[in-house]
Amino acid sequence: MAVNIRQTEILEIARSEGRVVVEDLAQRFDVTLQTIRRDLTELAEAGFLDRVHGGAVTRTGVSNIGYEARRKMNETAKAAIAKACAAMIPDNSSMILNLGTTTEAVARELVHHRNITVVTNNMNVANTLVSNPGCEIMVAGGMLRRSDGGLVGELTTQFIEQFKVDFAVIGTSALDRDGDLLDFDLAEVRVSRAILRQARQSFLVCDHSKFGRSAPARIASLSELDAVFTDQPLPGSLTQACEGWGTKVVVAG
Repeated sequence: MAVNIRQTEILEIARSEGRVVVEDLAQRFDVTLQTIRRDLTELAEAGFLDRVHGGAVTRTGVSNIGYEARRKMNETAKAAIAKACAAMIPDNSSMILNLGTTTEAVARELVHHRNITVVTNNMNVANTLVSNPGCEIMVAGGMLRRSDGGLVGELTTQFIEQFKVDFAVIGTSALDRDGDLLDFDLAEVRVSRAILRQARQSFLVCDHSKFGRSAPARIASLSELDAVFTDQPLPGSLTQACEGWGTKVVVAG
């Protein structure tokens, strides 16, 4: 399914608020109730939402939203997060970037860094950094996931384990109220864990749409990271918990 701009914004609202109401959306977008109902039906048929009386709610389960839809979500917030993260990475350093649309935004902010080495299992990151002559790019082997250009699997993990880098920059599909980073793909989770083990400092880049979301596989806890870059304050008592853990919280923008 090709998700149009209005439907992408509807998904963002649903992810932020937990549910959407037909009448509210029709007023917000200045379209008919029938148009919104059709949007919600299409999003439900594509597996993004569950229809309920008068609207729709976010779907939790074992599958993630499609890559193209995720790439268009919260683009401005992701750009601000990426800029803040890249500002913490100096020239003359090494790093690993994993899968995710926000880590891809970080790659775009690194195109002017000098004398850096980037290890990645994300083909989109590699293709972005090709334009930086001061960047040495190391691309992991493994099984190519055509849906998002990611490389995953045991070969990918083994490749990552050959390095010891200054920084890890990772994304996540969900961040729950306990401060756990969650994902949908166990093979991807194994790679992310390896990335964290092989880095001297670990950064999470994560926009607010991931807050309170559910996913079945655990990557790590915020307590194991050095910093989290996001666009809104962390939910509940997580900010205070991060202070106790020594995890820096950077709210970009």
